Amino acid sequence: MKSRLLSLIIILCIPCLLFGQNKDTWVSFWNADSTLIGFKDSAGKVRIAPKFSGLTSGGKFNNIIAVTESTNSKWSSYYLTKSGKRVGKEQLYVFDNTPDCESEGFIRFRDSATHKVGMFNANGDVAIPAEYNNLTPVANGLIIAQSGGTFDASRIDEHNQYPWTGGKEVLINRHNKLLINDFKYDEDLNLYSLIILKKPSNDSLRESFKAVNGEYYSFINFDREFKSWLKDSLLNNLTPGNLLKLCDDSVYNWGNSEQWEKKIKEEFIDHKFSVIRPLLLNLNNPACKYQVFTDSLNPFIFDYNSKAFEKYFDDCGAALYRKYPLKKIVITYHINGDIQQDHFDFLRTDEGYKLIAVSLRSNAINSN
Repeated sequence: MKSRLLSLIIILCIPCLLFGQNKDTWVSFWNADSTLIGFKDSAGKVRIAPKFSGLTSGGKFNNIIAVTESTNSKWSSYYLTKSGKRVGKEQLYVFDNTPDCESEGFIRFRDSATHKVGMFNANGDVAIPAEYNNLTPVANGLIIAQSGGTFDASRIDEHNQYPWTGGKEVLINRHNKLLINDFKYDEDLNLYSLIILKKPSNDSLRESFKAVNGEYYSFINFDREFKSWLKDSLLNNLTPGNLLKLCDDSVYNWGNSEQWEKKIKEEFIDHKFSVIRPLLLNLNNPACKYQVFTDSLNPFIFDYNSKAFEKYFDDCGAALYRKYPLKKIVITYHINGDIQQDHFDFLRTDEGYKLIAVSLRSNAINSN
């Protein structure tokens, strides 16, 4: 009776054990001479001894990654799952010498014969066939797909740039279902803000698109949102206390040592507010020449392995700018025939926009 009960407990626990193992995040590490990459689990146990190089996804290994290895002096590339399954041999999706990274349990691949793009799921199964000219990473279960373009072999170079011209863009979901038949890619559309309505939204911060089923897909526009926030939340109440609330925990500025210096926000505001305030208030002046750009968080300044910033980067260390864009205000001055600029960087966080970095044309910011 006891042995049967023990067997039953073991059987019931097996799914839990397997589930826990699959959820464990592995991290990459180098061999002694930093030539090969392997992976360890969260307990530090080596799961894959260093054997990968070249176009291999470094960083975190959650479900599926791109790898390259040399065997008997021959290079091979493929996608690898945690179970050891190999798929997509010689079909890595590569852009600018960087292999694709898993996004929401999916990873892109490019058919080596047709150059068209599809997606594998976390188990290495084809979730979206390679029938599109290009696909964006999955964001909130949504994908912008391009099709109908003309193949141009001259566009393929050592960086594996996009080899298609023309075509149209559509919005699909992770099940390859067509949602919107004409959907122009726009980096300022917040795909994570989707609401589905019976008619277009009257919210001035949103853009609405008619879906194939007659409903309307509405998304916040980052640029409209930021400019509204800048006016209503920052410039209309530019006090030390309010700016302190609108700063990240630390603020980076280009310091006297000609490198980025990290300051606790209280210290930064205490010493620099008198310099920052007139520069920001000048944005209300119609004669002020400034522009707002959408950018991404710089991993060489903001450590993507730190607890403070890891959520703003994907598993491979690239900024998640489609979810957490960096809005950069650049104020331009013409002084004695020279062009000089001030830069204010605001990161979109789950708590709203936060001042995260400042770089000014003068040495005033570095005084005191």
